Amino acid sequence: MDKEILQKELEFSAVRSGGPGGQHANKVSSKVIVLIDIENSQALSEKEKMRLFDKLSSKLNKKNQLMLTCDESRSQHKNKQIVTNRLLVLLEAALKKDKIRIPTKVRKLEKARRMEAKKKRGLKKTLRQKPKLD
Repeated sequence: MDKEILQKELEFSAVRSGGPGGQHANKVSSKVIVLIDIENSQALSEKEKMRLFDKLSSKLNKKNQLMLTCDESRSQHKNKQIVTNRLLVLLEAALKKDKIRIPTKVRKLEKARRMEAKKKRGLKKTLRQKPKLD
């Protein structure tokens, strides 16, 4: 993934942020929306694109675009930085290869200890019961 090319491909738009804030919030567009078209991106290889489609499928829209928003700050520039960093972290996490888990077997001695402990607990519980009158 080439971050420089990727940052050039990002589409930013600013909209009015919701919530309280008085007159200032009603006339300033501080919320930032970033869109990236993964399918047509030049910064990503085909393998990376397929991996992103697989990992981020729930976050993609119908046009295979990833959209993130930020309205944490009152400053549009700060929100732009926050959402860009958030996007890069999300992409890097999705592109990271998963560790291959090697299944291990339970040792015979551990299995035997477990079975012995179960038998002891069972015996303890049967001894607690009232004797049967036959």
